Amino acid sequence: MRSAPTRCPICQSELTVVRLHCSSCDTAIEGRFSSGHQFSNLTPEQVEFIFTFVRSEGKINRMEQELGVSYPTIRNRLNEVIRALGYEPGRDEPLEITQDKRNSILEDLSAGRISAEEATRLLRGEEE
Repeated sequence: MRSAPTRCPICQSELTVVRLHCSSCDTAIEGRFSSGHQFSNLTPEQVEFIFTFVRSEGKINRMEQELGVSYPTIRNRLNEVIRALGYEPGRDEPLEITQDKRNSILEDLSAGRISAEEATRLLRGEEE
């Protein structure tokens, strides 16, 4: 069974569920019903993005590889999903990174084990 559309194909306004039907006994209930969860507001592409995010354990570098897109593109898509769920993306308090962790990242960079871009993200606390 396909998911019900959430937007009007004519004007793109949000659709409202007004009739429920039981295929077993043919009972129908009419009224105005909520969709039941916030994810119903997401496009199929946004839902797929969330599945990829979970499958990648939230690691953006793995998402870059799987989706074949850049870090800024993934961040933009994530912000779109956040907004579609009714929240406003923003910067939280900067992540406190220990001096040992900072030194380890810089050593990895010096040894060529990670790229400058990856080191920058790690130092910002954007990925592990």
